[in-house]
Amino acid sequence: MNILSKRQKIVLEYIEKNKRSSVGEIYDFIKNKFEVDQRTISRDIKFILDKKLISKQGAGRGASYSISNRYNLVKEIDVEKYFSVPFDEREVKTNFDFDIFDILKESVFSEDEEKKLAQLHNDFVKNFSRYDSQTLINKEFERILIEFSWKSSQIEGNTYSLLATEQLIKDNKPDEKKTKEETQMILNHKDAFNESLQNKNVFERLSRANIEHIHYLLTKDLNISKNLRKSPVGITGTNYKPLDNIHQIEEALEMMIKLINGKENFFEKAFLSLILLSYIQAFEDGNKRTARMAANAILLSYNSVPMSYRAVNEVEYKKASLLFYEINNLSYFKNIFLKQFEFAVNNYFK
Repeated sequence: MNILSKRQKIVLEYIEKNKRSSVGEIYDFIKNKFEVDQRTISRDIKFILDKKLISKQGAGRGASYSISNRYNLVKEIDVEKYFSVPFDEREVKTNFDFDIFDILKESVFSEDEEKKLAQLHNDFVKNFSRYDSQTLINKEFERILIEFSWKSSQIEGNTYSLLATEQLIKDNKPDEKKTKEETQMILNHKDAFNESLQNKNVFERLSRANIEHIHYLLTKDLNISKNLRKSPVGITGTNYKPLDNIHQIEEALEMMIKLINGKENFFEKAFLSLILLSYIQAFEDGNKRTARMAANAILLSYNSVPMSYRAVNEVEYKKASLLFYEINNLSYFKNIFLKQFEFAVNNYFK
């Protein structure tokens, strides 16, 4: 919570710890730590309230404050401490929470984060404008394609190296030491990326059809059903259980699509696609691949640079996913998104 002062962070921590607190109770606690009057604390509370990190109940002297759903969504998590607890002992939301769509109606990015993303995008546009050769543009997109195909597949357990991925994509020479499934996964990423690049306008507005098409391309010839799943599915390392019937899955997808299409900021569209397609787990397999490709397709549709995820640690990526599944907190995932977009701007089309 970099938007808050040290004192305001302590106020917020006090409210979180005590569930519901009045101005007087908060002041009695804070005055032992800071030399301030109650009016200053009231201004602190108003600032935190304006940031929608707390909710107000009642009015006047009877008013009290509690933690908001937004705070639980964006608060910083001690990731190492969280995952030091065995997953069977962690207190988590074991089922999909449909309330997430209402919570996410508010912007997931702070004003500073939105400004940073906008500046990075402008930097990319300036860099891209210097390229007057379609051959060089194609080569640079091919580089992103190769690195994205490698890293996205690696997150899914694929053991292809970056150099072997490059050889497969550029020269159509598979690594004979790898399985046919690993090779096919890489080639599927290539097809999905190229189609998204060649049909950029398709993802300006999200639809179930284009989500299912991306999934089909990414899972082609891998013995994975192209349809929405009709049976329960489990996730390794967590007690979170995704939706277990197709009617709820369809409902969740419709709500997700409506939410994303209602957003104006294309970064938010891309980020919500990334986290929600993974959270819903609409298909029997290939959900996270589909989420990453859909997010990139949205970035491409708004003439921005797609992310290769080359610099992300696959274990940390999985931890970020689990944090959202288990407690609907997206702070760690958002940090990964911001860093990977910055990496893309600083490393491609320079």
